[in-house]
This record gives sequence, structure tokens and C-alpha cells, in this order.
Amino acid sequence: MEESNEVLLEAQLSLVDGAVDYNGQPAVRFKSGYWRSAWFIIGVEVAERVSYYGIQGNLISYLTGPLKQSTATAAKNVNVWAGTASLLPLLGAFVADSFLGRYRTIILASLIYILGLGLLTLSALLPSLTFCSPQSQVILFFISLYLVAIGQGGHKPCVQAFGADQFDEKHPKEHEARSSFFNWWYFTMIAGCTATLTILNYIQDNISWVLGFGIPCVVMIIALIVFLLGTRTYRFNIKVNDKSPFIRIGRVFVAAIRNWRNSLSTTDFEEECDGLLRRQSSEQFNFLNKALLTPKGSKEDETCSRSEVEEAKAVLRLVPIWTSTLVYGIVFAQVFTFFTKQGTSMERTIFPGFDIPPSSLQTIKWLAIVLFCPIYEHIFVPLARVITGKPSGITMLQRIGTGIFISIFMVVFAAFVETKRLKIAQKYGLVDDPNATVPMSIWWLVPQYFLFGVSEVFTMVGLQEFFYDQVPNELRSMGLALYLSIVGVGSFLSGFLISLIEHFSGKDGHETWFCDNINKAHFDYFYWLLAGLSVMGFTLYIYFAKSYIYNHKGTITQG
Repeated sequence: MEESNEVLLEAQLSLVDGAVDYNGQPAVRFKSGYWRSAWFIIGVEVAERVSYYGIQGNLISYLTGPLKQSTATAAKNVNVWAGTASLLPLLGAFVADSFLGRYRTIILASLIYILGLGLLTLSALLPSLTFCSPQSQVILFFISLYLVAIGQGGHKPCVQAFGADQFDEKHPKEHEARSSFFNWWYFTMIAGCTATLTILNYIQDNISWVLGFGIPCVVMIIALIVFLLGTRTYRFNIKVNDKSPFIRIGRVFVAAIRNWRNSLSTTDFEEECDGLLRRQSSEQFNFLNKALLTPKGSKEDETCSRSEVEEAKAVLRLVPIWTSTLVYGIVFAQVFTFFTKQGTSMERTIFPGFDIPPSSLQTIKWLAIVLFCPIYEHIFVPLARVITGKPSGITMLQRIGTGIFISIFMVVFAAFVETKRLKIAQKYGLVDDPNATVPMSIWWLVPQYFLFGVSEVFTMVGLQEFFYDQVPNELRSMGLALYLSIVGVGSFLSGFLISLIEHFSGKDGHETWFCDNINKAHFDYFYWLLAGLSVMGFTLYIYFAKSYIYNHKGTITQG
């Protein structure tokens, strides 16, 4: 009898609470999830990022080259597309968290992604067909480009959230491994991109855009196959509450507004909140506590629960942090536009007959990430742990802030380099020649790419973990979509700034800061403006981060 009880207890301990396997049976710990599943999902993400950056990384060259757009127009088009691609995950996350679930959303998004990449390859092929007009090529190009954005919108937030779901946060070993998952996720993704995109960009610039767009399409097909092969190992979270998390949180705000004239005693909010934040956090956004009141004539089940109120507060706490990191999103957008354009006018010859494509310098950023991720994980964290006593070395918000601080120096350095480039162009009488190669090595751009790569290890990885960890469990796809939207809104704001500056700097017949002849343009002025905005954004971020209360699903920590 005792033996059978021990066997039963052991079987129960081996089950993962709140998760099932692909057959809908309780997930067994040693047969599902953890790193055995995570590596399938990480491999899929590497393939998807190769496909995405294979398009975005050299997009400005395609727009100003085969499509013959001006520099300013091309930069705005890249920013609008990148912004849209980074905001669409909000829609993809909503569909996943409310209807389809992450697994099904990933499959559907992958199919749309493959369709978009296939049509993009076809659009590059059209100029070689005599019966197709240039207008047909442009229309098909932008339709396919935005299909890629839609596919990415469903794929990106769900894949990473699904990967993190493979680690049981209630199990000490798996919870610790989940923090490493975000670091290795970013490291592996960037390592894969670094190894392949230099070759891909070279093919696009020197061999064929058809082949350059076709390869990402094939890579995405392989990614979908790999994802499906891992199905038997995955854990699938059980939906605890049948009510949509968006409806639960939305009705808290509605109820709080409806009861705004009524008062609520503080003693009414003293109990625990179903494993979310404790009553110490009730003073923050306490106007939402009024959602707990039951208006006369209402049914009891129409009243919001304490856990629903705390879910709403957990989401609302993210807004100031999200807002104050938008300037970083603006800076992020420049890596794929003006940084690349800078390189086109510089000396790019590695050896006779071989010129490095300007967009290939983005691999310096990725190389910095590949080098610094292990340093962060194995050197920085242990040293910081000794000083702070925190398991992660520094808090998530401290990590994000460190990256933002580093990005300020990156923009300042970029401004100095551009100023030097313009002086050399003037010295050699090249200002009036838009196609001139300025006798200044492209390697001058390496430090700004490298510094931004290091800042990403802190800020981008920190934002991923922060927005996944701090939202309610059922909204984790949405949490990662919020992180992605920082880059999306930053791209739109970058496009808006470019339009505004182009309008005012081009008055009275003057050349704009972004004129097609970049030897007459003033990217340096734009970089100095971004440096000033970054300092303001960083100051605002520090203010909000210091007052932030962490949601540790049952405990409270001050930011």
C-alpha cells in the first residue's frame, strides 16, 4: 500500500501544474517542455529572423536602387513598414490570447509569412518580364511586403511566449532556466543572423534580388517544418479562466469609471489577491479599486473581483515604462536606414574587386551581441550578484536603463563620425558629386554599430523578459507584443521626425537634412537631435523606474 502511494506521489510530482501535452493529457515533466522543446522553438525563431532581417536589412538599398525612390522617401517607407510590422504583433497577440492559442497562431502566421515572401520574390522577377509595367511591380512589392508584416505580427510574439511557456515558473530549476532562456534566445537568434545575412546581403547587392528574396522564403518553409516536428515535446498551458483577459481588464476600467463618485474603504482591500500583488500595491492607481463596488440593482457576478482589479493595475503600471523607452525605439530605427546610407558614400573596398555591402555592417551589431551575451551571462551577472545579492545580478529595469544609457554615447559617436565624413567630402571637393566615394574607410562606422549591439543585450533582452514577466499569465503574448511595439512606434516617430525636419529644413530653397546627395545632407544634425531626445527619455525612464512596483505573482518588490 505504501509503495503504491509512493508511486502515485512520484507520478504527481512529475506532472507540470497547469499544462498539458499535445494529446491534451497532463504534461509529464521529464517528457515535455524545458530545453528539449525550447531548442525547437529557438531554431524556428532564428529562421524567422533571418527571413525578416533579410528583407529589412537591405530594404533601403532596394527602394533607392531598383525602385528608384529618393533617400528621404525610402527612409520613410522603411520606417512605416518596420513600424507596422512591430505594431501588428498587438493584433497577433490578441488573436492568440483570446481565440486561437499560441500554437495555432504560429502555424497560421507562418503560412501568411511564406505567401508574402513568395510574392516578394515574384515582384523582383517582374522587371525581366516584358509584359509587366513598373507600376505593377511596385504594387505587388508593397502588397507582399505588408503580407510579410502581417505574418511577422502573428509569429513574433507567440513564438517567444510559447518558448518561455516550456519552463514551469513554479519549479525552481526551470524558473531559473527561463531567465537564461531569454539571453540564449537573443544570442542564438543574432548568431544565426550574423552567420547568414552577410552572404544574403551580398547576393542581393551583387548577384540577384530575386535570389536574395527567394532564400528567406525557403528558410521560412524550413522553419515551419521544424516547428511542427517539435509538436510531441511541447507543453500547452491550460486556460484557467474562460473569460477573455481583455474583457476582464476592460470591464475593470469601465466599472471604475461608473463608480467614480462612490467611495471605497481601504479596509475593503486588505485581503490577498489570488496570487497577484498584495494589498501594499493597492495605493497605486487606487481609483481602480472602485471597480470592486457593486452598484445598486447589479448582480453579484457583474462585480469585478480583486484579482481582476490587480490584473488591470499590473497592465497600467507598464504604460510609463513603455512610454519612456520610445526614444530608444527611434534610435533603433536608424540602424536600418541612415547608418546604412552613410556607408554607401564611404570607402568600402576590402580587396581589389570586392566592395563590402553597406548593409553588411549590421553584422557588427549582431557580432557585438553574440560576443557580449555570454559575457553578460557568465561574467557580468555573477559579479553583479556578489555586489547586489540579487539572483539575476541586476533588476530587469536596471538592465533596460543601462542599455538606454549606452545608446546615448552611440548616437553621439555617430554624430562625430558623420561630421568628420562631411568635412572630408568638403576638403576633397566632393560635395556636389552625389555618387562620389569619400576617402574615409567604412570601418569608422564600426564603433556605433558595436555600441548599439551592446546596448541591445541590456535593453532589448531586458524588455523581452520584463514585458513577459510583468503581465498577467494569460496575456503573455500581448506582453511581448507591447515590447515589440516600442520598436514599431519608434519607427513611426522616426518617420514623423524625418517628415517634420525635411519640411522645415528645406524652406527658402535650402537643401534638407536628408537630401539625396548625402554629401550636402546633415545626418549629423539629426544624430545630435536624437542624442538630446535620448537624454530626455532616459531621465524620464529613471523617474518612472524608481517608483515601479514589480509583480512577482504573489510578492512585492519596489523598482
